[in-house]
Amino acid sequence: MAESVPRSLQPPVALALAKAVEAIPPAGALPGELIFEPKWDGWRAYALVRAEEVLLFSRQGKDLSRYLPELVSALTQQAPPGCVIDGEAVVWSKGRLDFEALQRRLVTSKAGLAGMVQELPASYVAFDLLAVAGHDIREVVWSRRRELLEELARTWVPPLNLSPVTTDRELAEQWFRDLPSTGVEGLVIKSSVQSYIGGKRIWLKVKSRRSVDVVLAAVIGPRTQPRAVVVGLPFDGRLRIVGRSTPLPAHAGRDLAMHLRAPRGDHPWPEEITESMLDRFSKERGPVHLTLVEPVVVEVSADVAWSGRSFRHPVRLLRVRPELHPDEVSTPFDTP
Repeated sequence: MAESVPRSLQPPVALALAKAVEAIPPAGALPGELIFEPKWDGWRAYALVRAEEVLLFSRQGKDLSRYLPELVSALTQQAPPGCVIDGEAVVWSKGRLDFEALQRRLVTSKAGLAGMVQELPASYVAFDLLAVAGHDIREVVWSRRRELLEELARTWVPPLNLSPVTTDRELAEQWFRDLPSTGVEGLVIKSSVQSYIGGKRIWLKVKSRRSVDVVLAAVIGPRTQPRAVVVGLPFDGRLRIVGRSTPLPAHAGRDLAMHLRAPRGDHPWPEEITESMLDRFSKERGPVHLTLVEPVVVEVSADVAWSGRSFRHPVRLLRVRPELHPDEVSTPFDTP
């Protein structure tokens, strides 16, 4: 009789999480041997492979199956019943991961979705195995779970893929340098001897970052002691809001205030915007009051998660660039 998914892994399933660190950690940062793998930029999705159906769920417990029909079909054909797989649903476009293409699936009609599947099909990158042959294996150490996952994936063909891993630090550093050009966000670091503990930050993650010149045209808080900055980039001849910074330490706010002036003449932005203009994935939908300032160029540190017309995560303010004029700033990313 076909194996069923273990009762202990019926949805919602708590997934293992990763703690952010600033740099690739040294040996000994986790028990056992360090395992490095790419940090994929897509939807975290676990697959429940049952005899009667395959379901894909997000980390928050949302059923993603209807948005990823090609992955459901591939898992139905290639994965045996009774397994639970942890991985990432991604879309590739022009040699890069395209998170926006995934997001568009959430707001597309059924008829439109069929066209998107044809034009920009999704792929599934599996990186862990929680159950196999109907048995919950979360207590098994990572190295053994990986062996079982590799055996499971031995005959897979795209769109199902096995995430690459390495214990070679030099290769991991090369991935960290080179893969951001493909939209890979950085690295996830795991322990070879660790069990799978859902809901806990048992792994580490380090994101690739780059320095970018942007235009600061508003702050949150008073101009004399800003709490965060709001930055923009030029699109179609207009300065558009592309994100906010992480909270500024008090001393950084005071230093920045010396460069801020009240706006002269017309300003490109309103004094009140919605939270979604700063963070489109925020659950908050209330208004945000901006303190408008005369535009000035600043250098920020941003990760590679660019959503086509905005930063997906807060940027970090590095320094003011008073020697540059805002008109000299261009958009350094691909835009739709």
